Amino acid sequence: MKKDFAETLKRIRTLKGITQQELAEKIFVTRSVIAKWESAVNLPDIFMIERICKALDVNEYDLIKILLKNEDNDELNVIILDDRKIIVKGSLPVIESVLPNANIFGFTRPSEAIDFAQKNKVSIAFLDIELGAINGLDLSKKFLEINPQTNIIFLTAYIDYSFEAWSTGASGYLLKPITAENLKNQLKNLRYPIPAPPPKI
Repeated sequence: MKKDFAETLKRIRTLKGITQQELAEKIFVTRSVIAKWESAVNLPDIFMIERICKALDVNEYDLIKILLKNEDNDELNVIILDDRKIIVKGSLPVIESVLPNANIFGFTRPSEAIDFAQKNKVSIAFLDIELGAINGLDLSKKFLEINPQTNIIFLTAYIDYSFEAWSTGASGYLLKPITAENLKNQLKNLRYPIPAPPPKI
């Protein structure tokens, strides 16, 4: 069934004249996530199916009817939540360069990120502290209620929040924009270790 879905997604995307990179940018994931879906390595959940269908302008049923319910697995899921699209888009390739074995998903709406976390095991959540109506510090509590072993790393342009951020039980604190070097250093201090990336051959 994974193969059926992979072939259907690739066929629809190709017919629409959209590259993997273009689709990735439209739904706030990395290109490698699209590649994994299209090579039947894994499947998107219903939430991501909705994003895919909107981006490709197709009926959700066409994809959902061939999609089996995604089983729990040990995949490394990482999310980034920031209310600015430019920050999300800019951070995706940086995170991917440091965590090449991860599935990385971007969100600009807290409700969508929470919904995703309720349906998928999130190992690392990069959360902007200032999210408009809701505070990232308060939002982190919801993520930890869903999965107490989620590593929360706060993102902000202001260092003033550092003390309050640490008091939430977070794994880290990064100033924006994210850099690969700062991210690597922060990952050394995760409360809940993640699998090491495969060695380069």
